Order: sequence, then structure tokens, then C-alpha cells
Amino acid sequence: MIEVKNLYKSFDDKEVLHNINCVFEDGKTNLIIGQSGSGKTVLMKNLVGLLSPTSGEVLYDGRDFVKMSKKEKVHMRREMGMIFQSAALFDSLSVLENVMFPLDIFSPMTLRERKQRAMECLERVNLRDTENKYPAEISGGMQKRVAIARAIVLNPKYLFCDEPNSGLDPKTSLVIDNLLSSITHDLNITTIINTHDMNSVMGIGESINFIYKGEINWQGVSGDIMLSTNKRLTDFIFASDLLKEMRETVIQHQQQEKKS
Repeated sequence: MIEVKNLYKSFDDKEVLHNINCVFEDGKTNLIIGQSGSGKTVLMKNLVGLLSPTSGEVLYDGRDFVKMSKKEKVHMRREMGMIFQSAALFDSLSVLENVMFPLDIFSPMTLRERKQRAMECLERVNLRDTENKYPAEISGGMQKRVAIARAIVLNPKYLFCDEPNSGLDPKTSLVIDNLLSSITHDLNITTIINTHDMNSVMGIGESINFIYKGEINWQGVSGDIMLSTNKRLTDFIFASDLLKEMRETVIQHQQQEKKS
């Protein structure tokens, strides 16, 4: 579990995050959503140590990441897996070598053991027969799955995903969502996802934090969104006419059930 307490972040005189308080739970897909410029990417960078908060705490199972020494943070990052907006694969390495890369740096395993572990992760993301291909030879969706395999190869306790569905078609995005959800539950990982994808929000949003102008404006689960009275949230989620109609239909149905 990750707890964020009274977190502030400013750049010079500009405050970007204001008094952030939230909890990211084990074994759940925890989503951070919000408009571009709302502060969600800055929040994630503070969580993983790419930025340091102006003040506040980031607690990993009670351990304050902000106050750790450089050596302690390096050790802590071995418990983290990261999936970037672009798959961020190494073009010159094969799929297998990309997945093995964290093991090559951090693991005392033998070469044979590292290959076996990487193959297990590729099989977990349904890419068993692609190990000898290069990133340019596989689709964007497959590249994202390779990135997921690489992110879990060290058995992380925490998984961070920055717009994992960026650039993917709806069908492939659903595959990635389902994969992240199943890995989260099967491995009991604390998964945190930054996303603009409303299908992800409604499909796998077990715990959602909506950020508006640097503040947590709403917290809940996907099932609560349809009936939320938070105008900022509903304006963001139900931007299209079709989604607005869906929400109105759900509300009308709920009202009819109450009357009956």
C-alpha cells in the first residue's frame, strides 16, 4: 500500500500540487485521472522519485520514500515496475533481451535463470513466440505487452503505468487493461495508472483519484461515477453526448427502481 499525506509540489512560485492525500491499495488497479495540466503526471513523478515534493510524505508500506537516503531509494526502486507512455523498448535488443534487461542489472541469477524468468513473463503476457523478434517487427500493442513483461520481471510490489493505452486502438486497449488488471490481482501488486482512457476508468477503475487543478477533487470507484453529483468530474468523464445519454439513462433507471 502507498499512502500520500499532505503532499505539496511547487516549481518556483507556481504551486502544482496542493495538499494531496490519497491511498493506493494492494491488489487493486488504482487510477489517477484528470485533464491535461491537472497535476497527475507530476504526482506520479513524485511517487517514484523523479521529482521531490516541496513538502509531505509518500509512504510505501509505512516507509517514507521522501526521507530515504539515495542508497535506500535505489534499493526501493527495485520493488517498482514502470510502464511508460511509449513502450520505451530498446530497438537494438530483441524482445527477450528487453525483458531480461532489469535482471541483467539487478539480479544475481545466472544467464540461464534470467532467460527462463524472462520467458515466463513473456508467456504471462501471451508473447511466447516473439522472443527473437525486435521491437520494430511487432505491433504497438505487442510492444506494450513486452513493456509489461519487463516491468514485472523483478516481481515488483508496485507497478506504475503512465498512459499505457496511448496510441492504441480500442480493442488493443481492452487487452492491455485486462492484462494489467489480471496481473494486479494475481500477483497482489499495488498498481497505479495515469490515464485519459474512459474505457479504462469504467472498466478497471477499482480505486479512482480525480485531480482538478492540483487538488484531489473526487475519490471513489467506477461504479460511483455514473451517479456522482461532482460537476467537475462528470464534465470530464461524460464529455461526449453519447456518454451523457448513457449516464442520464442510468440515473433514470435508478430513480424508477426507487419509486417501485
